[in-house]
Amino acid sequence: MGKVILMAEDDTKSLKLIRDLFGVFGYSIIEATDGKRAIELAKTKKPDLILMDIQLPVMNGIEATMMIKADATIRDIPVIAVTANAMRGDEERVFQAGCSEYITKPINIQTLLQTVDKYLSSSTSIAKIAQKRGRNEKS
Repeated sequence: MGKVILMAEDDTKSLKLIRDLFGVFGYSIIEATDGKRAIELAKTKKPDLILMDIQLPVMNGIEATMMIKADATIRDIPVIAVTANAMRGDEERVFQAGCSEYITKPINIQTLLQTVDKYLSSSTSIAKIAQKRGRNEKS
């Protein structure tokens, strides 16, 4: 079985992009559309990585990340913040909450693949496969 990524995102287009993109590489995607549900799924499913939108309903991604990092059973799961909020100070707040990385929207697919690959590295780099596929499609 492949690695599991929890995507905490309330935008259906972004969820579909992540599901389709990482599904191609054999990752299983579990989805939460609010911060509270993201915490519940992190506790019950123990994903290998969490992609956390910051602007979420019910509980925002910063609060959800802080609660995940405060729980000894799930604190070691890497959390990558994915946000359209590229305001001054946002990056600092994201890291203070416990996120390992910060990716801004619109998402650069290559950057996302490289960042996820950094935490879920396997014998074959998904970023390298994607880069190679891109070259083959241009030929």
